[in-house]
Amino acid sequence: MWARLAGAAEPQLLLAGPRVRWSLAALAPVGCRMEEPGPGSSAVGDAPPPAKRRRLLAGEEKRPGRGERYVPPPRKRNLGVSFSETHFAETCYYFEGGLRKVQPYHFDFQTYCKGRWVGKSLLHVFSTEFRAQPIDYYRAAASAGRLRLNEQPVRDLGIVLKNNDFLRNTVHRHEPPVTAQPIQILVENDEVVVVDKPSSLPVHPCGRFRHNTVIFILGKEHNLKELHTIHRLDRMTSGVLIFAKTAEVSKRIDEQVRQRQLEKEYVCRVLGEFPENEVTCEEPILVVSYKVGVCRVDPKGKSCKTVFQRLSYNGKTSVVKCFPFTGRTHQIRVHLQFLGYPIVNDPIYNMEAWGPTKGKGGEINKTDEELLRALVEEHRSKQSLSILDISEEDLKPIITPISADSCRTEDSKDQKEAEILACLPNYDTRPETHEANPEGASSSGNQGGLNPEGASSSGNQDGHTEEKDPLCEECKIVRQDPSPRELVMYLHALRYKGAEFEYNSKMPDWALEDWDES
Repeated sequence: MWARLAGAAEPQLLLAGPRVRWSLAALAPVGCRMEEPGPGSSAVGDAPPPAKRRRLLAGEEKRPGRGERYVPPPRKRNLGVSFSETHFAETCYYFEGGLRKVQPYHFDFQTYCKGRWVGKSLLHVFSTEFRAQPIDYYRAAASAGRLRLNEQPVRDLGIVLKNNDFLRNTVHRHEPPVTAQPIQILVENDEVVVVDKPSSLPVHPCGRFRHNTVIFILGKEHNLKELHTIHRLDRMTSGVLIFAKTAEVSKRIDEQVRQRQLEKEYVCRVLGEFPENEVTCEEPILVVSYKVGVCRVDPKGKSCKTVFQRLSYNGKTSVVKCFPFTGRTHQIRVHLQFLGYPIVNDPIYNMEAWGPTKGKGGEINKTDEELLRALVEEHRSKQSLSILDISEEDLKPIITPISADSCRTEDSKDQKEAEILACLPNYDTRPETHEANPEGASSSGNQGGLNPEGASSSGNQDGHTEEKDPLCEECKIVRQDPSPRELVMYLHALRYKGAEFEYNSKMPDWALEDWDES
């Protein structure tokens, strides 16, 4: 309400509430008429900054009572998908044994307090939801200044979380190696960038991968930034990958994708003698685990359709063209497994874990949880867990009891997966989330040049310097690198055709009729 205060030259606006009674005069410095600060000016005396003053006037902000911990309001978040030079400069590549490797680097994972964390201590949240590390690790990280709450170091893990609390965790990040095969630019114009993606490269940052991704390599080595993803290929699938340069082009092509107007053609090499006649598979596909990346045919799954045509047969394996009319996760691979002709070197769907027939005809005879355990155990026995983005040292006992006070996931399937994967640090397949960053948390590079306490650098025989971190378990482990051949799966996106374009890549060597399997 407006009122004239004693001695005031003009009416004043009074704000009354349960805890606050302000006037515009009270918000201005003594002896000065209140004005909006101009560019470059700052608040003086007791006057709050303009943004906060506007919130106070609108009644959007209340000051905490005595003894209460103040939580700043949420910051505006950049909803864009692009990465800047600052992100690209977080670390660098080096090449060794036919592999592209990333220098380990410090990195900040960030998240706002989840609703289910409100009223619980940091100690409780870490012990129930972030069990990738023992609680002693988080105590040591707090002591070293690695954990921050609302940008202030947290020393006491007993602090109780409140709504809008902002958490930041500095970790020492290691990325798995990928093939050193370069990304070939097939087409670049004002609208799109089309590349031939090598096998083993994720399209965008996800899980343990950030710099060893197509998006980052294109930005760092080809100066191609702010690209919009049109479609995705599995990490182990190679071939045609399209990016739009503008949001308008992205929307236009994406509409063709949604209307199923894109013609997609893949080629693969499968076990056995594939039928000479055209084969159509329309079995529905269900996701068993998003985290591990496993699907299977199931009546409760999503409808899909793939048409197959045999190109050649060499007495052991067949080269097959695949035409997916839908875009379900692992659609081609799952349909081929169901038909009894899995891709020769498929690290998921050509495994004994599926049973004697390897899942042919949908015959598995295992629950989803038993299947996941069997797949992990088989790869562990073959020392190939890195293919699943799970390392031998990351695995503690597969079954980890869940305590009664543990925070339950939203459905039973996620809870059972949590039991299997509870002790897998650095494990998640969602874009830009990681070991201490579940369900929609964001992440950013350690842009302030922070060198956490105790971190040191050491060189190796190849001349590149490797930073060691005393809190990082990965730094204490010497891993055996995969061979470049292990990073290839015989599935390749050969052609993408839309209403106004057609992009093709050359046939891979392993798909040629005279290819020598040895």
